[in-house]
Amino acid sequence: MSPQKKNNIPVDKLELYEKLVKTNPDVERKGAANPYTSLNGHMFTYLNQSGSLALRLPEDEREKFIKKYKTTLFEAYGAVMKEYVKVPDSLLKDTRALRQYFQLSYEYVKSLKPKPTKKTKKK
Repeated sequence: MSPQKKNNIPVDKLELYEKLVKTNPDVERKGAANPYTSLNGHMFTYLNQSGSLALRLPEDEREKFIKKYKTTLFEAYGAVMKEYVKVPDSLLKDTRALRQYFQLSYEYVKSLKPKPTKKTKKK
């Protein structure tokens, strides 16, 4: 028997997300149940259980993206993620067009100060 997947994300959206991540060889997809990408402790993309993609962008690019794609800031667990835009499904299907925003997101987090690593607490 093959091992069961640990998430309920629609397979087509997960495949599109993985295809996008592969456009940058320096980026590795993380998370089994909740796929995401991060650099220096800063998450910059996140695919939720319904298959909606969150993309972290710098402020000026975020505003342009929201206007151009008639979308909103990303919401997760009832909270607005201020630096993340919700990627429309139509754009998720267009890897070539989305790739430039993925790269912008990567460059943005690369410019942020690395987060200190967390030590595990003793029980």
